[in-house]
Amino acid sequence: MPVVVVESPAKAKTINKYLGSDYTVLASYGHVRDLPAKNGSVQPDDDFAMTWEVGNDSKKHVRAIAEALKTDNALILATDPDREGEAISWHLQEALTKRRSIKKDTDVKRVTFNAITKEAVTEAMRNPREVDLPLVEAYLARRALDYLVGFNLSPVLWRKLPGARSAGRVQSVCLRLIVEREMEIEAFNPQEYWSVRAHLATPRGQSFEARLTVLGGEKLDKFSLANSTAAELAVQAVASRKMSVLSVEAKPAARNPSAPFMTSTLQQEASRKFGMGAKQCMNTAQRLYEAGLITYMRTDGIDMAPEAVTAAREEIATRYGKDYVPGEPRIYKNKAKNAQEAHECIRPTDMSRDAKSLKVSEDDQRKLYDLIWKRTLACQMAGARMERTTVDIGSDDKQVVLRATGQVVLFDGFMRVYEEGRDDVVDEDDKRLPQIMQGESLKFGSSLAAQAEKPGKDGSRLSEDGATLALQHHTQPPPRYTEATLVKRMEELGIGRPSTYASVITTIQDREYVRKDKNRLFPEDKGRIVTIFLLNFFKRYVEYDFTAALENQLDDVSAGGKDYKELLDSFWRDFSAAISEASDLRISEVLDVLDEALAPQLYPPREDGGDPRQCPKCGAGQLHLKTSRTGGFVGCGNYPECNYTRPISGEGAEGYERVLGEDDGDEIHLKSGRFGPYVQRGEATPENKKPPRSSLPKQGKDYLPGWGPNDITLEQGVTLLTLPREIGAHPDGGVVSSNLGRFGPYIMHQRPDEEKPVYVNLKETLDVFEIGMNRAVEMLAEKRANPGRGRSAAAKALRELGEHPGEGGPVNIMDGRYGPYVKWGKINATLPKDTEAKDVTMEMAVELINEKAGKTGKKKAPAKKATAKTKTAAKKAPAKKKAAKTSGE
Repeated sequence: MPVVVVESPAKAKTINKYLGSDYTVLASYGHVRDLPAKNGSVQPDDDFAMTWEVGNDSKKHVRAIAEALKTDNALILATDPDREGEAISWHLQEALTKRRSIKKDTDVKRVTFNAITKEAVTEAMRNPREVDLPLVEAYLARRALDYLVGFNLSPVLWRKLPGARSAGRVQSVCLRLIVEREMEIEAFNPQEYWSVRAHLATPRGQSFEARLTVLGGEKLDKFSLANSTAAELAVQAVASRKMSVLSVEAKPAARNPSAPFMTSTLQQEASRKFGMGAKQCMNTAQRLYEAGLITYMRTDGIDMAPEAVTAAREEIATRYGKDYVPGEPRIYKNKAKNAQEAHECIRPTDMSRDAKSLKVSEDDQRKLYDLIWKRTLACQMAGARMERTTVDIGSDDKQVVLRATGQVVLFDGFMRVYEEGRDDVVDEDDKRLPQIMQGESLKFGSSLAAQAEKPGKDGSRLSEDGATLALQHHTQPPPRYTEATLVKRMEELGIGRPSTYASVITTIQDREYVRKDKNRLFPEDKGRIVTIFLLNFFKRYVEYDFTAALENQLDDVSAGGKDYKELLDSFWRDFSAAISEASDLRISEVLDVLDEALAPQLYPPREDGGDPRQCPKCGAGQLHLKTSRTGGFVGCGNYPECNYTRPISGEGAEGYERVLGEDDGDEIHLKSGRFGPYVQRGEATPENKKPPRSSLPKQGKDYLPGWGPNDITLEQGVTLLTLPREIGAHPDGGVVSSNLGRFGPYIMHQRPDEEKPVYVNLKETLDVFEIGMNRAVEMLAEKRANPGRGRSAAAKALRELGEHPGEGGPVNIMDGRYGPYVKWGKINATLPKDTEAKDVTMEMAVELINEKAGKTGKKKAPAKKATAKTKTAAKKAPAKKKAAKTSGE
């Protein structure tokens, strides 16, 4: 039986089902060989000879293939149909030849298929070929380049920039994009401008909105109304005139569908619609491909096989009717420069199978398949037909003109199935307009008052009748990249290839050069310093044009038009000289260059006109850029006499810091870091590199009243530094503690037999200082009983004593892990020893409640019922906050 080799066991299982018992199908489990991670694996002085090594995990797989070849002297290499797949086939052939498993008479064939279907696999088996050496050489060149850059540039970074971890031919250019975007945002100066809108009504009582486009007979541009004064005058000019319809113009408009997916556009759309990262998207697509549900997912191609186009058109007619099928099939041209890598688009293998009919267990697979299926059908559907109406409304003297625009969809076409997402939503006026006729008079309405009061608006000016509104705006900086927009930008610049996008973006996050927050990419200080270093000492190798040109040369190699060793030699001559030059630099020289390059961001002009480099702590030292294992920071030149430091970017970069006072011989500092203000005990020293810190407590998005950076006292700072607070020993073993985390206050406990701790969020921030063992144990028990649902079921009462006689609200005897206790509102009072729950009277319970409330500093909790007594208690709420604050201190 011929031995067929594919990459993954899932793919092997699917193909084995199609080929039957006449073949032995085995998996290589990815690349079987790689360059050893040590110097000398690529030798420029020996014609770029490359030393390959079979990985430890791959040895058993190669051995299994070798064993199978003993019983059948035929090998079919059926790895993926791209440069990487071709390389795996070449590696297998080389490794098996070296083991003498492949002999002179061994029949070795290479087959490729774009989809794992019975028809595609059978057709591929009928048309074998040999391993494509130009495609392999393009892989060898790419792998050698990545090795030469990584293993020569990374050590320079380690020596000159402590904390820097690596550099790469593509990853460093990708990082530069993110860092430069952040610098654009920091340097951005918002510009104020105003717009004016009016609410109008037709004689038939139908209302709509229009925006001011002409004032004083002159056409307005974006910044014509530069301030509130100009905006107020414009509002008065509009409100004081009678308006009529000057013109109504309706134009037909059309929208055509987007092309079918290739790798980069699939990653972008999965990010927009589902928040999927590039790596997650590709892993999900890989599983769909291996299951035979979609075509190959790493491609630059957007063309579709003729039989797939026919199947799509038939499915559209069946599901939506013939009106949705265009007269001629839509043809999309490939963007790939190298035809050998221009595979078919990413599409379903069976157009009749929608997501509902799939038998997949993972929700990600179902969502991604649905996206691919809809995009594929949509790309062969009729275009959408619309009518765009533009109405100009003006005064009799033509001094004031307003415009309203609207859009009506006459035929939805492909939009019935799918619309492409947007990275950054643009405010478009696509509302449907009522019937408006030229020449008719319009009246002002009065529904803009609500818009004027909308939260988030910078400012507004409303006419007396509420019909005309001026809104303040500010220009916005360019948005930070998402993974989708970063992939799109890399594609536009010609940096990297579809198979590399996901790994590159993952690498810069793993290296802690970039962090992802709310789907946006932020450069870390470490990543910023690495980028500035490379721009100053290796500028050519992080230039976009140079990297794109190198990619084009690699494409030429894969097409057989360029010798890969000539490419390597040309690159290495200049690169090795740059490495030698940078290696001779002293760290102090490097820091001086970086300090100067980053000066506009590190030392912005001060409001008082003082020296921006003057240390805000000692007032005598000058600030300088310094490096550490965790990245860069700004420090005082008078160290160790002055130990002032701050981050190089983000909160705190403006030098905000003050000393709250002293406690137990230590200064308690208020500082500002990446995640906001925090208190710190003492300063970092070589002996104590991480002094105790604690963030200021928040309540939602805002700081807890009285605990903000402008209000916090020494006592509060000391209280915060007692966190995490040990509440006590849990009856099942382990310690229960409370703390403030990134997502708010919580308690934590881990039993000796548990792999992970159990966390429970607290509703009130100050509960971290006050919560007792009974309540903590109860909350933890509820969380364990209902994991993932929080406190879904309240504990049952042993006895119900009735309403509190003074303040109202139920008083109950509860069963706790530490014995019975009295519960009233948020107050839990443990029963004295030798006191039985059945013997507790209301009088005893109130006494215990008052005693407990006095110890915690809490005011008696108001009843939950809306009684008169409750209202009286509610008025005492400020006193309650004050008492809680005191107990926290």
